[in-house]
Amino acid sequence: MDVYVDKPKCTGCQHCFDVCPVAVFQMKGRDDADVNSDNAPDSMKWKGTTDAAVKKKWEGVNDGHKHFAEANDGSSGGISVGVNGSACILCQACLIECEGECIHITDDTGAKYVSIYK
Repeated sequence: MDVYVDKPKCTGCQHCFDVCPVAVFQMKGRDDADVNSDNAPDSMKWKGTTDAAVKKKWEGVNDGHKHFAEANDGSSGGISVGVNGSACILCQACLIECEGECIHITDDTGAKYVSIYK
């Protein structure tokens, strides 16, 4: 499996990290040197700018998450990175829970899956 996150769309909600049973995701600070350590294409790497439509949708939401925070505090904030895609069992829990609709999975047959928030 190949798993990566479209970083400009990641809100930092940490749902993917929380629901993944095999630890595919790690939360990184937006300024961490290894924030782009998954296989995301160049257009989906973190370059310091959040997707405007995602920011507009989530910036005023008060649901207990630190959306778009620079660093992760252990419960939210930062950016998710798919650091262990080979462990993915395609349970799709992350795809359902991802607020930013930013997770991309390609399975071993080449089939592609993208998160769609419930």
